[in-house]
This record gives sequence, structure tokens and C-alpha cells, in this order.
Amino acid sequence: MNLIGVNPALPGISGSKKLGFFSFNGGNQPINLKPGGVYQIKVAMEEKQTLKLDVQGKVDRFANGHAGKNHSHLSTIGNSTNIKWHVCPVEKTDRQKLLQQRGCVIWITGLSGSGKSSVACALSQMLYQRGKLSYILDGDNVRHGLNRDLSFKAEDRVENIRRVGEVAKLFADSGFICIACLISPYKSDRAACRAMLPTGDFIEVFMDVPLRVCEGRDPKGLYKLARAGKIKGFTGIDDPYESPLDAEVVLQCNTGDCSTPRDMAEKVVSYLEEKGYLQA
Repeated sequence: MNLIGVNPALPGISGSKKLGFFSFNGGNQPINLKPGGVYQIKVAMEEKQTLKLDVQGKVDRFANGHAGKNHSHLSTIGNSTNIKWHVCPVEKTDRQKLLQQRGCVIWITGLSGSGKSSVACALSQMLYQRGKLSYILDGDNVRHGLNRDLSFKAEDRVENIRRVGEVAKLFADSGFICIACLISPYKSDRAACRAMLPTGDFIEVFMDVPLRVCEGRDPKGLYKLARAGKIKGFTGIDDPYESPLDAEVVLQCNTGDCSTPRDMAEKVVSYLEEKGYLQA
């Protein structure tokens, strides 16, 4: 950032003098940069900012944030214009150290009735018992609030997944272990959510439970309604489900006698332990 002047209370600063990452130009008299001092500068955007120095005489990024950095570049993202990304000094790594875990997204996908929500709840409980912080984004639950304006039409289902992916990304960035459990039937939508996160932080869990088992359970009576033609576009009946080919964890149940949700969740916990997500 180019400085166009300094507080009149300060003498000029020679071109060779620097205050942290701020270069001061103009003036012939050096200034004594005292550790712990506070200085005001006038920047090109006509803003006055107070900079605090740490005990070594450097700009304290935690006290000042990114004061003085040039973040004036505006962007257009989608339909949003004239926006800019604000960076804060407390970052993901700092939050992870605080929580003693690594933020990630566990994306549980499968047919309706495959046991996604049951496994998600068992997993969250197991993590809680280990002192690890998680949060569940359940497909039905988010439609009670955030996504209540969306239907089950194809375009709305895509938007539903996109929104959940964006929220899950924020949870992961905060250091949480975010558990998203949705049918999410299309590979492209799941791939788009994976692409939102750093490599390795999207953990796809496939509930590999065949249609006959899920329909036999029919916990919400939706298969019966779909078979009767009262629900259109129901996944597995008149809308496809695209099974993952490269899921990090696959939980299988080929008969009515399946492992318990807790046993299935234990496999996910083992994966998290192996990959180091349960420690900072």
C-alpha cells in the first residue's frame, strides 16, 4: 500500500525505514520505532489507521488485523458485485489448535432409508464423548430453515446441495468436524462440494444399502407414496441415484440384518483417527 503522508505528530521517515510491512517514503529525518508504540498513518484510501507494535517493534498482526494492507480490489462473484474478501488474523490453524482437532466435512450420501441420519447422530455422539466438536447438517433439517424456499425439482435440488456445501465449508473452516447427511444423488453435485474444500478435507461416506432394503424400511412412508405416483422424481424410483466410485468410507448393508449405526460410525471414527483429524 502506498503511503501519501503521516500523522503531523511524526517526523518524516527515510525511504529505507520500514514499519513491519509498511514502507514509508518521503522525509529526511528518521524516526525511532519504539517497541509497543502506537502510530497513525494516512493511506492512499484517505483512512487513518492506528498501528500497534509488538515488543520486537514489528506490527502486531493480532492487535491490528491486516490494517494498512491493500484490500481495495473489488470482485464480482455470481450476481454479487463490488465485494471484497476480508481476511482476519485468527485463521483456521489457530482455531484448530484451540479445539485440538482438524476441521473437515464428512459427507454421508445414500438412498432414503439407508441410515444416513442414524449414522450421523451416532458419529456425532462418539466424537462428543471423545471431546471433539462436531455439527450435523441433516438434509431434512436444513429444509426447515435455510433451504425452506427450495422444492424437490431438479434445479432446486442442485441449489440445496450447493448451499449445504457452502455452509459445511464454513463449519470446517471454523475447525468443526461437520457431518452432512443428504441423499445428494448426483456425482456432479457431490464433486462440486468436494472442490470447495482443501484436498483431503471432504470425506465421502457412502451408505451402500440396496433399494430393496431401504424400501423395506421406508421409515417415512415415502417409497409407498412414490410407488403410488403421489410423489414425483423420488430418488431410486423415478429419479436415479449415482453411487460414488471413490468414497473414502463405504458402509455396506445387503440384508435386513445390518451393523448398528454405532458400529458403522466407529468405522468413520477409525478413518478420522488414521488421517489425523482428531488432533490439531
